Amino acid sequence: MKEIHETTNHLSPTAYRLTPNLRHDFIVEEILQLFALPFSDLIFKAAEIHRANHNPNAVQISTLLSIKTGSCPENCKYCPQSAHYNTGLEKESLLEISKILDAANEAKKAGASRFCMGAAWRNLNERDVEKVCEIVDAVKKCGLETCMTLGMLTDSQSKRLKHAGLDYYNHNIDSSPEFYSEIISTRNFEDRLNTLKNVREAGLNVCSGGIVGMGEMRIDRAKMLIVLANLPKHPQSVPINMLVKVKGTPLENVEPLDQFEFIRTIAVARIMMPQSVVRLSAGREEMSEQTQALCFLAGANSIFYGEKLLTTGNPEMERDRKLFEKLGISGK
Repeated sequence: MKEIHETTNHLSPTAYRLTPNLRHDFIVEEILQLFALPFSDLIFKAAEIHRANHNPNAVQISTLLSIKTGSCPENCKYCPQSAHYNTGLEKESLLEISKILDAANEAKKAGASRFCMGAAWRNLNERDVEKVCEIVDAVKKCGLETCMTLGMLTDSQSKRLKHAGLDYYNHNIDSSPEFYSEIISTRNFEDRLNTLKNVREAGLNVCSGGIVGMGEMRIDRAKMLIVLANLPKHPQSVPINMLVKVKGTPLENVEPLDQFEFIRTIAVARIMMPQSVVRLSAGREEMSEQTQALCFLAGANSIFYGEKLLTTGNPEMERDRKLFEKLGISGK
């Protein structure tokens, strides 16, 4: 890659090719320079790269269901499901397969192509592996792609889920290695990377991103994206979440992130990982149509569809349909 000139306000013409060789050697200084570009220059470059690698008017639609809610032993400061905080959330057992299938079929009828399932566990226990594999097989038979987020996985568990037909495994790194310890102390950053390694080596598609607006600095957002892009293989799906502030969690009163900074994060993710699907994830309920439209322009090409993301709100389907119609976007 050619250098980004520090003395100018725009990328050099060959800085990022439209059909690039995928890079895994990003450094902090160059990514901070990307973040600092004039807004229109950054969005234009991200949109160019997006159009070269994806249909700019198509957005992949996923639906997320909590299949086991509450009482998670982790102390993630953003999470209403943590047993460490009093958020009024009731603990629930693992859902019956019949209820999961009802939700999956409803999601398919509403236009979702991928069904994502999350369980509030620190890690997948061996006693639950067979049950989870049965769930994957049943949902696959509905004609949907499957994704799960169950906490940490071992190598053998990853392989069993792959054999059961799981398509994607979600395990976010949340933030930069440095800021991570400010948010979570019950699990270290290396644990996250080890699970991603197990998932990747088992042949599963990796879904991994992070959360912004937790009080981190821009350099933390840059470092988070660098960790993802410098993995041996870019995650196939990169969810970028805006913090949803929940009463009872330590982050309930954190200063909100500027919407333009969020859009910049989407754009930089698109430039760094041109062939990945970048998901406009949590926080959309608080975003205007204009903010979401700029995120799509900047390279976001996936959303969660439905009224709830695990336990927090999400725009209603009809609202999303109307926005797609205004923008000329089709769901896939």
